[in-house]
Amino acid sequence: QVYLVESGGGLVQAGGSLGLSCTASLDTFSYWSMAWFRQAPGKQRELVAYISSGGPIHYADFVRGRFTISRDNAKNRLYLQMNNLKPEDTAVYYCAADLVRPEHSPTTAWGNGYWGQGTQVTVSS
Repeated sequence: QVYLVESGGGLVQAGGSLGLSCTASLDTFSYWSMAWFRQAPGKQRELVAYISSGGPIHYADFVRGRFTISRDNAKNRLYLQMNNLKPEDTAVYYCAADLVRPEHSPTTAWGNGYWGQGTQVTVSS
């Protein structure tokens, strides 16, 4: 049984920081590309950042310079450090895993992978 479990969400004031974690029950975690997505009310789910099994890291323009994605393969964990949070960052944040390398196949990555249940992040103004 594969599971991805996010933690670390909560309520924070604008300009504050939060750190998210995702624990994955995946065999050979290092083989998996990992990502953070988010979905705000009434909006489509969007990619926040990914860290490929091959090494490349990608950030969406709207978080570049504020968020940092990282992973600990020994602990099967993915992290997202979020600084200088804005009210528009309010969303449910999901972690995702896929064997597809997103830098090679950006249109097919994440479609057949695994997803967590999400954790709520609320940024007050």
